[in-house]
Amino acid sequence: MTEDPLDRIAIDPQVMLGKPVIRGTRITVEILLEKIAAGCSVAEILTDYPRLTREDVLAAVAYAAPPVPDCPKRDLIWERDGPAPAIPLPPRSMP
Repeated sequence: MTEDPLDRIAIDPQVMLGKPVIRGTRITVEILLEKIAAGCSVAEILTDYPRLTREDVLAAVAYAAPPVPDCPKRDLIWERDGPAPAIPLPPRSMP
């Protein structure tokens, strides 16, 4: 059975003011996404945060990504071996 990447994310009002974090850490999804948006690769993030795994970083991206039904590329993210390149995020739309 494949682990749900979102199980790696925790939200607790007593931890980092309730911001989503990587479970068991105080590392927010927000900071990981900011690093990715700034051009950091997964390998660079793992160097900065040695407690994290590649799957933790990808879980942060999955948490932030809107659901895309029947998207074949989504499965490729979880099957790819080796270090992943920086994952570009789409520009944020303003209300």
